[in-house]
Amino acid sequence: MASEYLEHKLALLPGLPGCYLMKNINSQIIYVGKAKNLKNRVRSYFKSSHTGKTAQLVSEIVDFETIITTTDKEAFLLEITLIQKHQPYFNIKLKRGTGYPYIKITKERDPQILLVSDIRKDGAYYFGPYPNVYAAEETIHFIQKVYPLRRCTGFQGRPCLYYHMGQCLGACFKEVPEEDYERQITKIKSFLNGNVGRAEKELTTRMEKAAATMEFERAADLRDQIRYIEATVEKQKIISNDSTPRDIFNFYLDKGWLSIQVFFIRQARLMKREKRLFPIVNTAEEEIASFIVQFYQRKNTVLPREILVPASVDGDVIEELLHVPVRTPQRGTKRDLLEMAGKNARLVLEEKFRLLELDESKTTGAMKEITDALGIQPGHKIEAFDHSHIQGADLVSAMVVFVDGQPNKKLYRKYKLRTVDHADETASTIEVIRRRYTRLLKEHAAMPDLILMDGGDIQMNAVKDVLENELDLHIPVAGMVKNDHHKTADLLFGEDDHHIHLDPKSQGFYLVQRVQDEVHRFAITFHRQVHSKHSLGSRLDRISGVGPKTRNKLLKKFGSMKKIGDANLEDLQALGISKTVAQTIRLSLQADPAEVKSPRTPTNL
Repeated sequence: MASEYLEHKLALLPGLPGCYLMKNINSQIIYVGKAKNLKNRVRSYFKSSHTGKTAQLVSEIVDFETIITTTDKEAFLLEITLIQKHQPYFNIKLKRGTGYPYIKITKERDPQILLVSDIRKDGAYYFGPYPNVYAAEETIHFIQKVYPLRRCTGFQGRPCLYYHMGQCLGACFKEVPEEDYERQITKIKSFLNGNVGRAEKELTTRMEKAAATMEFERAADLRDQIRYIEATVEKQKIISNDSTPRDIFNFYLDKGWLSIQVFFIRQARLMKREKRLFPIVNTAEEEIASFIVQFYQRKNTVLPREILVPASVDGDVIEELLHVPVRTPQRGTKRDLLEMAGKNARLVLEEKFRLLELDESKTTGAMKEITDALGIQPGHKIEAFDHSHIQGADLVSAMVVFVDGQPNKKLYRKYKLRTVDHADETASTIEVIRRRYTRLLKEHAAMPDLILMDGGDIQMNAVKDVLENELDLHIPVAGMVKNDHHKTADLLFGEDDHHIHLDPKSQGFYLVQRVQDEVHRFAITFHRQVHSKHSLGSRLDRISGVGPKTRNKLLKKFGSMKKIGDANLEDLQALGISKTVAQTIRLSLQADPAEVKSPRTPTNL
């Protein structure tokens, strides 16, 4: 049931195309969708019964907003833009990775063949992409042996090693006719376009000739190259009579999970496939259309000449956005491949379902156990803090982040405390909490659903004081308490800091234990790094003529006392250190061998 506030907003929805943005209790955008009719689509979330991820989404919606567009195409483009901008939890999101490598024949007087990660408008020939990087590298090695171009850096007045090996046409010491390069490039293009029979025949002739002249090592090398074609190239079954680069998408939906299969058809062969699994909110057809558009917006992704999709997917809007023919084959080999992709999608989902259910109970399920025990709204993101020092020196704090029960190390943060110069848990907590959440407010970034402190009521009250009284934030805060054996016991929560007992055998308890261990580990590791650097610095500070700037230069350049002690005068002076001070550094460190020698004592044999 929608709240009265949502009912009023639902009544005002227009029957026009556009995008809608669902928000949770913290005003975070948790889902972005598009619709041809906003009124019908958005109302369906609150007026129908749902299961799985859709039910979870609806349970967290407390507000929404809409953006009207002129056409469904505009709504589609806006949806993709908003997903990439806000990264909503309930949407399918594809990272803009580096994409797949390509084989490139450069456009130069003396061309060469390379493996590259990006495509430029430089007149060169590009082949790919190659989903299997190892196969692409092996293909280049094969081509360099069979159809060599230029392998060296260019003219150097003498033949290079590759020329003697038969893998360079000799640009290193002579002018190679352009016709020679053109002949080789024609053969390379033919080979990369799937015509391997010609290469195999040519190699067989050369092998027999080498054997006849008793060049047995050369004959053995040619034999290995023939085997490469047989083992690596020809085993990729030819599935088409044309060499049109095409990608095939199909899917299978069950229990709210979408399994997608992508087949890459290159050089008339099925080169590789990609498989993805997602829990989804919308219809499978709309989700896969969004997936396909995002798929080709990744960095260095070149569109194929043709995309094949099932009949249920709206190919027209995808074709209009990507400017590539999107078709549904009705018969023949293409139809068989599309059906094969669908069968593979179903197989992958059925094989993984049990594992997914177990994983769900350990991650999202564990998070729900904690929020239910605390009596707070369902959430996904936990931020936990801990402090570390040695007798009040080298004070640091650290933060770890868990999203749905899994650590997200990209979001971890380290803090060198600036305002605290002695062991003070309250002051340390106040500083790090103030710095963390003031920054999130300035950046308009998403807040966590729960903050955990490794400690008791002192740290908790310090956190709540900063959040509520200084920053006007109302984020649930709990303390992770340990027993006499220094093991996770339970949580402290609420205005009176009462104990929340979790079942020690539950996934929720196990998650709290992992968070506490991880934040402690991360804080201790950071503290050791800081303490080690300061220890090195203090040794150098005792050397006459070495000030803070010189000390920092030495540590940045060499990293350890051993390497500084082993450095010669020229290396030290190259940092701008005078000869006198450089000599003093060397004499000072050599006077105390314990400062320089390795801590590992050699074993007497």
